[in-house]
Formats: sequence, structure tokens, C-alpha cells
Amino acid sequence: MASVVEYKGLRAGYHCGYCDSKEGKASCGMWAHSMTVQDYQDLIDRGWRRSGKYVYKPVMNQTCCPQYTIRCRPLQFQPSKSHKKVLKKMLKFLAQGEVPKGSCEDEPMDSTMDDAVAGDFALINKLDIQCDLKTLSDDVKESLESEGKNSKKEEPQELLQSQDFVGEKLGSGEPSHSVKVHTVPKPGKGADLSKPPCRKAKEIRKERKRLKLMQQNPAGELEGFQAQGHPSSLFPPKAKSNQPKSLEDLIFESLPENASHKLEVRLVPVSFEDPEFKSSFSQSFSLYVKYQVAIHQDPPDECGKTEFTRFLCSSPLEAETPPNGPDCGYGSFHQQYWLDGKIIAVGVIDILPNCVSSVYLYYDPDYSFLSLGVYSALREIAFTRQLHEKTSQLSYYYMGFYIHSCPKMKYKGQYRPSDLLCPETYVWVPIEQCLPSLENSKYCRFNQDPEAVDEDRSTEPDRLQVFHKRAIMPYGVYKKQQKDPSEEAAVLQYASLVGQKCSERMLLFRN
Repeated sequence: MASVVEYKGLRAGYHCGYCDSKEGKASCGMWAHSMTVQDYQDLIDRGWRRSGKYVYKPVMNQTCCPQYTIRCRPLQFQPSKSHKKVLKKMLKFLAQGEVPKGSCEDEPMDSTMDDAVAGDFALINKLDIQCDLKTLSDDVKESLESEGKNSKKEEPQELLQSQDFVGEKLGSGEPSHSVKVHTVPKPGKGADLSKPPCRKAKEIRKERKRLKLMQQNPAGELEGFQAQGHPSSLFPPKAKSNQPKSLEDLIFESLPENASHKLEVRLVPVSFEDPEFKSSFSQSFSLYVKYQVAIHQDPPDECGKTEFTRFLCSSPLEAETPPNGPDCGYGSFHQQYWLDGKIIAVGVIDILPNCVSSVYLYYDPDYSFLSLGVYSALREIAFTRQLHEKTSQLSYYYMGFYIHSCPKMKYKGQYRPSDLLCPETYVWVPIEQCLPSLENSKYCRFNQDPEAVDEDRSTEPDRLQVFHKRAIMPYGVYKKQQKDPSEEAAVLQYASLVGQKCSERMLLFRN
């Protein structure tokens, strides 16, 4: 089924949440009745982003805090020291039940979910941005059937997508290998780097014993020391001693059989027709309310099931399972983190032809000490790498918007290497090349070629597809029936924002 959208135009001057500017935020938006994953991929590569079924694009040179689309390159990603610290903290908690002492203020921001999305969704609920999706559904179905196309009937209170896919069980905390490599502790943050790192007394005693035995008998006694039950990991091969652990090594490091906790990550399609999604809905919703009230101080009466469903359980993306795609298919999913049989976090993601796109994250505030925002982002990067093994073009991890002018939103730039989207030519530019310009100006054109233009700009608006009075027609035909000059301005604005390719594929609903 083709994508069907209802363009709502510009919304400007509403509260930002990141600054006290009087100008406020500015964005253009549209309701998506349905959308193919390829169309949404092309839209986010032009700066669009969805919140439920509402798809919006910040007007970058007008909004008070420009929001630049950011993507990470997982295939070249190497976790930083702070990332490794978060992963080791999780492993210690799972293995020994160890809860870190003190605050986690030195960690990157604890949530990868985008406050901008939450803010825009709140706006959608408050403003009179209505759509005719219920009647539109029947009209589209009837029109497409008349052209011999297959379509799905949409129940207004249910989700569009439906899959037979049963929630894939991803990393459960079990290792991908059985070798546990011993590493010397690193100095803590703020320590004197000119001095040797602190070491546990137990390790020092073992080291002394090892050196003593080697002096006595460099070969035989050493073998005997290992044979007595001391771990061979105390004697790592020199060839591997300087090789950094991969992200997967750090995530799936082996746990003891008597581990204190068990973590399981499940990928569940966003569909009430999926039994796993349906059975976990109540627990997931309760977790969402707890998170919104505790972390964002939302009033409980604004965190109802209707808001939750519209925001995080309703997606316009049509589920697709092509033979050359990932085993789980394309579409919208909840990645649920189950700790000892209880959901403690949910990452809402879209799996698209070229990327995994992070939509939102909510988690149990009681487990904030695990830095679940950072941990889930690292798991999603590893998941993208896993999907890439079968689907080679799926090789990016989109993190939503990067807001350089807002200190608490700059943490996304710590996942390197990463790129920002040029707001004028829609090409990707390494973030290192963008930062100097952003220090001087909130709004920047990142493409340094002054002659470069948007390659997919709308050049033939008459080819744009319009859905009007249950009929599909090119805009060139539709405009001959219209006399309102504002109608042409709205359609041309829409065409310029979605680009030529999407304008020819998607159906623009006009009432």
C-alpha cells in the first residue's frame, strides 16, 4: 500500500523546552495514515522525524534551537571509556548484584530518548491539529482496490502494521564466547595519570605469587600454578594483550552460573495482533507512567493509555518482510529489557532499509544507577551491527536530533564516528567538521561547497501524487480544479520539504 499523508503546514512560536527564547520552535508537520519504510527512510534523510503517526520537520533557520538529524556509524564504532564503564557496571550488577555507590553525575545523559519528540507530541495533543484518518482509511482502501491494488483494512483503534513475527530473543546476557579476559584496572576519573593505576590487594598477592614461582621455575611451576585452579586469564597471550575488546565482547561477556541477575532483551513488533506485545502491554504502560512522572515530572492524568498508545504504540510504518531484509523484518518495534522476569526499560525503535532509528526510551527510575539510557544506546548500536550481517545496506544508527545549543542534548555527539545532516543540501557531514561552525552560529549549512544544491529538490511539482475525492491524480490535474491560491502554496511547500522522489510515491490527501 502506498504512503498516505495529510499535510498540516507550519506551526511556529510554541514553547521549546531547551531555552527561554521568545521566538519558540517552528516546524512543519503532516499526519501519516500509512507509510512505507522506504518513504520514511527517505524522509528522515531530509530531516523529518515521527512522533506516533505525526511526522514533522523543524524549520531550521526559524526555530530557536535548531535540531540536526544525527546518525552513528556502527561498523566503525568503538566504545569510549565512559561507555565501557557503563557496560562493566551492568556486568557487575548482573554477576554479583553490585550496586554502584554514589551518584552517576559523571556519566553521559542517562536517556537517549529525545525530549524534542516528547515536546512536539505534547504540542500535537494540545493544538487543534486534526486529521481525517478514519474516513480517509475507507476512501484510500476503496480507491486503491478500484485500481486493482491490495490494501489492508484499518480499524481506527488498532495499529496499522501486523506481523506473524514472534518477538526475537536477543542477547540474554549470555556470552558469545566462553573466554573471560582479565584486564588490569584503569585509574578512576580525576586520578593522577602519572602514577600506576590502583589495584586490588587480591590481584597484587596473585601477581607476587606468580613472579615468585616464575623465579623458582619459569616453566614447570607456572604450569602447576595454573593447574591448581588459578584462572589462566591471569596469563593472557601477549599477542592479544593490546587488542581492545569489541562492543560485543563487552556486552556479552560471560557470567558465572550463579549470577545474581538475568537480563534478557526481547524485540517485539508494535502490533496488538502480536501476542507478546499484547501480553506485555499493561506492564510496559505502567513503566511508562512511572518514568514520565519521576523523570519528566508529568502529571499522572497526562500519562493515560490513550497518550501512551498514540505516542509509542501507534506507528504509520507498514511492516515488511522482504527476503533480502533482516529476519525480524522492517517496521516499528519495542526492544524490551527484562530483568529477572520484569521489564525495566523499553527502547522504541524503527527498523528501516538503511538504519535502526531510535524513537524513544523509557525505563524504571529505580534502576537509574545502571545508566540505562547509555546502555540501551550501546545495545542498539550492537543490534544494528547484527542486522548488517544479513542486510548489508542496513549500516547506520539514527539517534534523532542533535541540539548543539542545548548542553544536555549534546551527549549524542559522544557516539563516534557520527554525522550530521546538512539542512540545505541533505548530505551527511562528519560531526567533527560541523562543531567549529556550530560554536559560532546555532544554524549552519554544513556542506562547504557553495555550488551544491539539494539533489532531490522538487523540480516537477505537477508529478506530485494527490488523493482527492477518492481518486488519485497528478498535481498537474488537481490544480486545474482549484481556485484557492493558498492551496497551491501549501502543496508546493509540502513538495519542497519531502523532495521529488517522495512526492511522486506518497499520496497527498487533500480535503
